Amino acid sequence: MSKPYKLLAAFSFLLLPVLACARRSTVVPAVSPGLPAGQSTRTLTHDGFERSYMLYVPTSVNWSQPVPLVFVFHGGTGNAQSAIRMSGFNEVADRNEFVVVYPNGTGPLSADKFLTWHGGTCCAYAQENNVDDVGFVRAVVTDLQSVAPIDPKRIYATGLSNGGLLTHRLACEAADIFAAVAPIAGTLNFPSCHPSQPISVIEFHGTDDQHIPYDGGVGPDSLVGVDFVSVPDSVGFWARSNGCEPQPQTNTSGHVQHQVWAGCTEATAVELYTIIGGGHAWPGGAPGWPGADQPTQTISASQLIWEFFAAHPKP
Repeated sequence: MSKPYKLLAAFSFLLLPVLACARRSTVVPAVSPGLPAGQSTRTLTHDGFERSYMLYVPTSVNWSQPVPLVFVFHGGTGNAQSAIRMSGFNEVADRNEFVVVYPNGTGPLSADKFLTWHGGTCCAYAQENNVDDVGFVRAVVTDLQSVAPIDPKRIYATGLSNGGLLTHRLACEAADIFAAVAPIAGTLNFPSCHPSQPISVIEFHGTDDQHIPYDGGVGPDSLVGVDFVSVPDSVGFWARSNGCEPQPQTNTSGHVQHQVWAGCTEATAVELYTIIGGGHAWPGGAPGWPGADQPTQTISASQLIWEFFAAHPKP
């Protein structure tokens, strides 16, 4: 081999590792996707409505791995801000490193007053105008998954009153998305409930609820005059739907009764916390509005809900 060819071969040999490193560096992402920490508001257009939701992201969230997502739905006439204050879910998220989304319903006046959800047979503006709240929730999930690694196996929902009704409806119509739901002071008022797959359900309800009565019917303090399904019938539906044993295990401590239906299919679970003497409120949280029922502080529904969610991801 001539001297020029020897020099070229030597140069090529030295250049190969550099080229290899350059090729390898192009497949490593410079920045992991994620969402800014703290509280923010996002908007989207769905079904002809401009809709909004508030988002809370703890500073401790690790975006190098899929992150759980919890929806918290306000009660009728409330809004995202009232759900934040009432539930205390931001603090639970801080301790457990998940993202919380607080959607706003729709109403006849402004974007943040007298908002309701279409939970089936209730309530008000959303139900009267057949608002597609299930589609809106699906759109929120899609929106967040487009900008952050939301874990598709750990998406959950909870809500109070009218928000609890929507939570039940999501279990009926969006079991493909949600792994578990936790209605509070809200029963199953969606007549054509046919979940596509088993879904875990934990419910909280007070026996002296005058808005959505524990035993069903029209509540004496109800503003909508709806004949609500009872708590036993609502929870019984989910126990049957999930193939659980018909009789629950029951434990009572003070004024809190906890029932667990065992043997449910696909590792799902059904549980009920009954607050004996409790009203229309979020246990362990703040009253929903001035003059509303005082919630028991014996248990924290938000903490118990997260523990239930964390134990029941999708398979």
